[in-house]
Amino acid sequence: MKENGHLAHSLLLINALPIRKFVWTAKQVAFSTKKYPDKTTYIKKMAKYKLEYLWLDGYTPVPNVRGKTRIGDYDEFPTLEDLPEWGFDGSSTQQAEGGDSDCILKPVAIYADAGRSGNAALVMCEVMLPDGNPHPSNARANILDDPGAWFGFEQEYFLEQDGRPLGWPETGYPEAQGEYYTGVGYKNVGDIARTIVDEHLDLCLAAGINHEGINAEVAKGQWEFQIFGKGSKNCADQMWVARYLLLRCAEKYGVDVNLHCKPFEGDWNGSGMHCNFSTDKLRDEGGEDYFNSLMDAFEKNREAHIAAYGPDNHMRLTGLHETQSIDKFSWGVADRGASIRVPHSFVNNGYKGYLEDRRPNSQGDPYAIASRVLQTIAEVG
Repeated sequence: MKENGHLAHSLLLINALPIRKFVWTAKQVAFSTKKYPDKTTYIKKMAKYKLEYLWLDGYTPVPNVRGKTRIGDYDEFPTLEDLPEWGFDGSSTQQAEGGDSDCILKPVAIYADAGRSGNAALVMCEVMLPDGNPHPSNARANILDDPGAWFGFEQEYFLEQDGRPLGWPETGYPEAQGEYYTGVGYKNVGDIARTIVDEHLDLCLAAGINHEGINAEVAKGQWEFQIFGKGSKNCADQMWVARYLLLRCAEKYGVDVNLHCKPFEGDWNGSGMHCNFSTDKLRDEGGEDYFNSLMDAFEKNREAHIAAYGPDNHMRLTGLHETQSIDKFSWGVADRGASIRVPHSFVNNGYKGYLEDRRPNSQGDPYAIASRVLQTIAEVG
C-alpha cells in the first residue's frame, strides 16, 4: 500500500552513501543496506494485522467453514487487492489427496474483525486449484450473480450445550411451543442465549455485515438472524462470515450451534433459511401477469429448487410447522404454510417488491440457493 506522506513516526535524512543495517525500536523501522538517490525519506512503521482466511471445505452434503490466521504488514486497513493468495493442506479438509495436497485460498471479500485484539480482519476466500481453476468444491465461482438482485436470508439455528438445546431439561422436553417466539424472560430464553446473540449482532455490525436483526424463534433454544445483500455473491459471502462469527462467538460459552433443519422430532418447528428476493424488474415493473409467470416457473422447477435448498429437507417440509409439503408447490398472500409467501405490500403495490421462498433450510448453501432463484427468474426474463 502507498504511504500517505505524513510524518507518522520518524524523519530520517539519508545521503547517497550506503546505509548500514540497523535494529530499531518498536516505533522505528528495520531496513537493510540500500542506496537512496533522494536526500529525504519518510519512514513509517507498518502495523501488524491478523488476517483470518476463511473458506468452505470439501465435506458433503454440508461444507464446514475453516479458518487460519495469516499475519500481514499494512499501514492501514487492507483492501482486497492488498491480500495475497495463500496455500493450505487440502488433504485435511477432503479437498485433495495427501500425495498432491496443495490448495489455494483466493480472497474475495474482507471484513473487520472486532472479536480479536489489535488490528484484525476476516477474509472470505474461494478455494482454487494450483493451476488457477476453481476447485470442484468451490460453490461460489460460477454461480449466477446480478447486483440488481437483492437477497435477504433468515438464518434459524439452535444453541446447544451437551447435546441439548439451551433451556431444555436433561431428559424429556420443555413446555410446548407458544411463548418462546420473540419471547422475553428467563423461562423463555434462559440466561446465556441472549448474551451470545447480542454479542454476535455486535460483531457482525462491526464487521460491516448487513445484519438486519435477531429474534428468539418458535422452539425453545432456537434463534434467528437476518442478513441482507445486493448480489448473490455479496449476500452469500456475508452469510457465511456471519455463520463463522456465530460459531466462534459461542465457543467461549461452551455452546454449540446446531444448523440442522430438524434436529428434534416431534411437535417442534424445524430450522429454515428463508430466502427473500427481488430483482430490478420485480421492484420497478412487476405486474400480476409477470408474477404468475414467475410462480409457474418456480412450480416447474420445484425439484431443482429442493435439490439446492439443503439436505434432509423432507424432515422439515412436512406441511406442518409453517411449511408446505416437500412434494408440493404453492404460493399465498401472507401464507407461512406456502412454498412462497407473498407479502401484502407486494400485492398492494401492483405486484411489485419482494417475495419470500420459505423452503431453503438452515444448512443450505446461500451461494447455491441464490443462484437457483436467479436461474428460475432468468427463464421468465
